[in-house]
Amino acid sequence: MSEPTALVELKGIERHYGEGGGLVRALAGVDLAINRGEFIAIMGPSGSGKSTVMNIIGCLDRPSSGSFRFAGVDVTPLSRDQRALLRRNYLGFVFQGFNLLNRTTAIENVELPLIYRGMPKRERQEKAVRALHLVGLSGREHHTPGELSGGQQQRVAIARAIVTDPLLLLADEPTGNLDTARSHEIMELLIELNVERGITIVMVTHEPDMAAYAHRSIRFVDGLIAADDARKAA
Repeated sequence: MSEPTALVELKGIERHYGEGGGLVRALAGVDLAINRGEFIAIMGPSGSGKSTVMNIIGCLDRPSSGSFRFAGVDVTPLSRDQRALLRRNYLGFVFQGFNLLNRTTAIENVELPLIYRGMPKRERQEKAVRALHLVGLSGREHHTPGELSGGQQQRVAIARAIVTDPLLLLADEPTGNLDTARSHEIMELLIELNVERGITIVMVTHEPDMAAYAHRSIRFVDGLIAADDARKAA
């Protein structure tokens, strides 16, 4: 039996906060399919729903209504523990703030998700070294975040996200704390991971020049998809 083409399927997704006069409709009925191997940029003004949809896809939040399928599996009825297992085994996360442990070396930071999986020390160290090599940080394994530049710290964070071989990488403003040159370096790295390793990537960004790297750009306004544009082939 062949695997479903769509890795992520959202149908009629709504997310409400509060009630009565204080009700906020963060998502107002979103339909979205993301195919395996795509690189998606999600954009929109503050309060548009882009972060909310990212949190739902990342199993960090639950929709108020609608259905969410991941790799053909209905995620909507899963318990908190089941969603945590899905995150641990199939998803990788990269954040604007790097979220590294300051007193811990690069290799130890990258090992963390594998420790949670209970992987033996030697095996997880080998995988962490390979992940750091993939992001161009061979020779920096034993440097702490304070000994690395901002761009290098984000590379460590990306290595940590891919060390588990995720099906989907979720990147929330991954270049937000970087200068222009380092931002483009990180985007080139994401493109490489997408093309050469086949990792599906969903990235939230407010920067059009960063979104231009993606195959597809989706713009949210008032909790709905206002535009869904595929990049034209060169």
